[in-house]
Amino acid sequence: MVSYMDYTSPNTQFTYDVNESRFFTKDHRNFINVLGIKQLNTLENISLLDIFLSKTNVIEPHTHQNAAELVYCISGSATVSMLNPFTQKIQNYPITPGQVANVPQGWWHYEIATSDKTHLLAIFDAHTPEVIYGSDILRLTPPEIMAHTYCLNEHEWEKAVSPIRKSTVIGPDQYCGQSENTDIYDMNKPYQPNTHNPNDPYRYYPQPLYWRY
Repeated sequence: MVSYMDYTSPNTQFTYDVNESRFFTKDHRNFINVLGIKQLNTLENISLLDIFLSKTNVIEPHTHQNAAELVYCISGSATVSMLNPFTQKIQNYPITPGQVANVPQGWWHYEIATSDKTHLLAIFDAHTPEVIYGSDILRLTPPEIMAHTYCLNEHEWEKAVSPIRKSTVIGPDQYCGQSENTDIYDMNKPYQPNTHNPNDPYRYYPQPLYWRY
């Protein structure tokens, strides 16, 4: 229990229909419902996203500054991929119904559906998980900063990211026009730990608060 909650109040909520709380919609097969403290005020350090995806759709690369994420597969199949900051490697974890993948707090990660009618439950150890999306980093970082920092052609970079006009959340954009990328199925190969350099140096940079559900 939490000290600030009056459990005798008629405004205290103990149940909620997550189907009534849409967080994001790409189309009728790809959408996310949310449950957090705004929906259910007795929640403590827990919240969830109810995720529905069709094949090859991606929960875009992102990070949660204040929460770890446990991804549980209800139906279909998906690959949960994360950047391990200690090994500097992308690790891919295919999951099917009944299986989970855990993403530590602050790690860069994404999920891609590898079959139609994929249903995932993402559970967080925070009542309001914060998030920074890759699409927002790409579109909001000034092109001159990207060009100067990474020795890029500023105009080419600006042109490359110009189609990204808002937070993507579920990609690819339905107006993208690209054909199915079969290379993504290589991610179904389970992650093989790097046993040669288990203690690679890792620098941590605190991430600013940006946006949250």
